[in-house]
Amino acid sequence: MAEAHQAVAFQFTVTPEGIDLQLSHQALTEIYLSGLRSWKKKLIRLKNGVITGVYPASPSSWLFVVIAILATMYMRSDPSMGLIAKIQEHLPVSQSLSAQCQTVVSAVLFSTLLWFSLIFTMRMCLKQLLSYHRWMFEQRGKMSNTTKVWALVRIFSGRQPLLYSYQGSLPNQPVPAVKDTVKRYLESVRPLTTPDEFERMASLATQFESSLGNRLQWYLKLKALWASNYVSDWWEEYIYLRGRSPIMVNSNYYGMDFLYVTPTPIQAARAGNTLHAFLMYRRKLNREELKPSRVPGTVIPLCAAQCERMFNTTRTPGEETGKHTCRWFLMSSVPCYTVQHWQDSDYVAVYHRGRYFRLRMYSSSRPLSPREIESQLQRILDDPSPPSPGEEKLGALTAGDRIPWAKARKEYFSLGVNKRSLDCIEKAAFFVTLDDDEQGMMGEDPAASLDRYAKSLLHGKCYDRWFDKSFSVVIYKNGKIGLNAEHSWADAPVVAHLWEYVLATDSFQLGYNEEGHCKGEVDASLPRPQRLSWDITPECQEQISQSLAVAQALADDVDFHVFSFRDFGKGMIKKCRISPDAYIQLALQLAYYRDRGMFCLTYEASMTRLFREGRTETVRSCSNESCAFIKALEGGEGVEVCRRLLRQASEKHQNLYKHAMTGAGIDRHLFCLYVVSKYLGVDSPFLKEVLSEPWHLSTSQTPVQQVELFDMVNHPEYVSCGGGFGPVADDGYGVSYTIMGENMMNFHISCKHSCSQTSSHKYGGQIRQALRDMLQLLCPDQREPSRTDQSQTKKDL
Repeated sequence: MAEAHQAVAFQFTVTPEGIDLQLSHQALTEIYLSGLRSWKKKLIRLKNGVITGVYPASPSSWLFVVIAILATMYMRSDPSMGLIAKIQEHLPVSQSLSAQCQTVVSAVLFSTLLWFSLIFTMRMCLKQLLSYHRWMFEQRGKMSNTTKVWALVRIFSGRQPLLYSYQGSLPNQPVPAVKDTVKRYLESVRPLTTPDEFERMASLATQFESSLGNRLQWYLKLKALWASNYVSDWWEEYIYLRGRSPIMVNSNYYGMDFLYVTPTPIQAARAGNTLHAFLMYRRKLNREELKPSRVPGTVIPLCAAQCERMFNTTRTPGEETGKHTCRWFLMSSVPCYTVQHWQDSDYVAVYHRGRYFRLRMYSSSRPLSPREIESQLQRILDDPSPPSPGEEKLGALTAGDRIPWAKARKEYFSLGVNKRSLDCIEKAAFFVTLDDDEQGMMGEDPAASLDRYAKSLLHGKCYDRWFDKSFSVVIYKNGKIGLNAEHSWADAPVVAHLWEYVLATDSFQLGYNEEGHCKGEVDASLPRPQRLSWDITPECQEQISQSLAVAQALADDVDFHVFSFRDFGKGMIKKCRISPDAYIQLALQLAYYRDRGMFCLTYEASMTRLFREGRTETVRSCSNESCAFIKALEGGEGVEVCRRLLRQASEKHQNLYKHAMTGAGIDRHLFCLYVVSKYLGVDSPFLKEVLSEPWHLSTSQTPVQQVELFDMVNHPEYVSCGGGFGPVADDGYGVSYTIMGENMMNFHISCKHSCSQTSSHKYGGQIRQALRDMLQLLCPDQREPSRTDQSQTKKDL
C-alpha cells in the first residue's frame, strides 16, 4: 500500500470545522516533472518535424534564400521577374508600413515561396532518383550512362539526415504486371512439378491472366495510388494479426547474446546495463538521432517506418465479430486483433518467479543510472513474496491459441485490479524476464547447451514471457541475456539493429567495475518496484491451464539445433568470386536434397524497404539453375560442368533477390490479388492453389554489423550467435543464418519432433558437408576441415 499512498497527490477530509486539505509534495513534484518531460518531447518532435519536413534542405537555407533575394534587389535587379511587385500590389494597405517596408515584406514572401518550390523540386528529384533500381543489376566497371546520371542522388540526399528525413522522398512500391508475375511464378515451380502438373498449373495461370487477373489488378493499382504501400497493411493484418494459432514458436523469433563473452555473471548487473542501453536507444529514437539505415556500401536509404512502434507497443487480441466484408478465413466470425502503440512509457514490466512488477526507469525526469537499475532489480530478486493464485502462469494466455486469450481478456481483465495490472504490462516500454535458469554455450557439451539456449529464448517455460509485447528481454541467472520479439510490428533487421546497439553499448560504453557490478552511484530514496496485484478466479485459472497445455505441446515438439561453422566464411567465398548469400542458399538446397531426396519450395526473406513502408518479399530460391547444379553434382558430372552450373545458379539467385528487393517479386503481388478477390467475393482456383503451397524450407539471413559501434576484427570474441525462428511447415525446416565477419557463419535450424522425416541435427550435418563440398568444387586447393569438425558432421549424419 505504500506505493498507492505515494501515487496520491492530495487528500481531503470533510470535518465540522471545514475541509482538511493535505497535499503530497513528492507526488506534485513528480507530476510536474512528468509534464515537463512530456512537453520537452513534444518540442523535440515539433523541431524534428520541421527539419524532416523541409529535407533535403535545412531550415537555415530559408534565411540564405531571403538574403540572396534582398541582395539582388539592392543591386537594382529583379530576380522575380515582376512577381514581387505583383505581391506588393495585393498586400493589405497599412499606414504604418512605408513603401520600402512593403517591398521588403513582398520580397520575403516571394523568397519563402521560392524556397518551398526549391524544396519540392529537390524532393521530387530525390524521389525519382530513389525510384531507379537498374544500378543493382549492372556489373562493376560497366556502368551505363543512365546510372552515371543516377549517381547525382548523392547531391540531392542532403547532409546529416535525421532518422525519418527520407520518408517523404521514398518511392511507393510498384505493382508488377500480372503477366510478369505469372511468368515468374511458372518458372519457379517448373523444377518442383511433373510435366502433367506443370501443364495443369500453366493452364490455370493462363486462364487467370486473361480473365480475373486484369480485374483484380485494376483494384490493386487503385489502392497503390491511394495507399503508402499496397502490400504492408494487408500483410500485417491478414498474415499476422488475424492468425488464430499461437504466436509463440509460430510467429515470434529470438536473438542471442555474445557467443563467447559474458561481460558479468551477476544477473542484476547485466540487467542494469542492458535496460539502460535500451533507454539510450529509445532516447535516440525519440530524438531521431539514429542514422537512417542504408543499402550496404551505398547512400540509398531504407524505410524507417517500422522503428516507430519499437517501444511502448503490444499486440492485443480483440472481441470476435460476425460482421466483416473480408472472407479471408472463410469463417462465420473473424476476431479483430490490433497492434497498440503509446507515445511514451516511463517504466518496464518485470517478471520473476511468478510475480509481476512495475519498475520505473526515471527519477525526477532523468533516466535511472545502470547502477540504480541494478539495485532496483536486486530488490525484485530478493523479494521473498509468493505469487498470488493464478499469477505465476498468467503469461501462458499469450502463448496459447488467440481466441481463448481474447475471450479471457474480455471476461476477466476488463475491470478492476486485473485491468489495471494488465494495462501496466501492455503499456510498458518493454517486458523483462529475470530467469532462474542458466543458459549459453557452456558445460561439457557446448553444442547441446546452444540448442537449449535457443529453445529457452523461443518459448521458455511457455508462461514466463509476455509474447504479445513488441519484445521481451530475458536475463538469465548466469548473466547471459536474450530477446524474444513479436513479429507483426516489424521484421528482424529492425530488431537486430536495436539488439546490436544494446550489446555493444553494454560492453564497450557502459562497462562494469572490478566486482562485476554496474558503474555509478545509487539514490537511496528511490521507491521500491511496485508489485502488480491480481484477482484471478478459478474459471480464469482453468483457461490459463488450457492455454498452457496447448503452448507446452507446441514447445515440446520443437526440435532445435544451433551451430557455428568456422571452417571458412564469406572471406573465402568472395575469393571464389561468388555471392556469400547465394552460396549458403545453394548449400541449404543441396543439404535438403541429400536429406530428403527431393527438391522443395524454398522461402528466403528479402526486404522491400527501398520503398515507403516496405516490409518483405519472398525469394523463391529453388530455381531451375539450382536444381540443375545439384543434379549434376549428385549425378557425378565432371568438375568443370558442376562448377559452371554452380556459378549460373548463383547468378540466378542474385537476380531473383534483386527483383524481390526492387518490387518485382512474386508472392506479395499474388497475395494482394487474392485479398482483393476475397473482398469482391470471387474465387480463383489459380490463386487458391498458389497460396496453399507449403514452404518446406523457410530461410532468412539475419543482418549484422548494422550499428558498427565496435571493430569485430579487433574484438573477434564479441560475436553474437544471431537468432532464429520456429519451423513454418509441420514437415519442413526453418533456417536462420548469420555471416559473422570473414571466417564464421552461424546457423539456427528448427523442425518438429512429430515429423519422422525431419531432424535438425541430421540436417545441420548435411549443411556442414554441403558447404565444404561446394568450396572444394570451387577452390580444390583449400585445406581439409579439422578432425573435430569432420567428426561432428559424421555424428550428426
